[in-house]
Amino acid sequence: MDPVLAELAELELLFHRGTTLPEVEALIAPDFREIGASGRTYSREHVIAVLAERFRNPVPERWETDDFRRRELAPGLHLLTYALRQGDRLTQRATLWQRTPDGWQVRFHQGTVVTRTGTE
Repeated sequence: MDPVLAELAELELLFHRGTTLPEVEALIAPDFREIGASGRTYSREHVIAVLAERFRNPVPERWETDDFRRRELAPGLHLLTYALRQGDRLTQRATLWQRTPDGWQVRFHQGTVVTRTGTE
């Protein structure tokens, strides 16, 4: 795995699970948007509130990630894609990460439920 891909894969898990609220807040860009696997759109504030609730009331979850890939779209702007399995639910994930003077920030995230496997 190339070094940038390894770094972004690690940050992606931190973005989903986090360790502290300030750490997660620093990772999420001010203009962040998410399109969830449900198709709903979420703001930065909503995502931070959900993660804050997870920190207050952690629930053991088994998440498996696979097939991390990275593409540099512009200098310092990377598209990270991967598969995420949560129990029986499989989603394809796509995240835009931007390297800033203060470190990496997530700009956009999308999850899409997979109903069948394979590439066409």
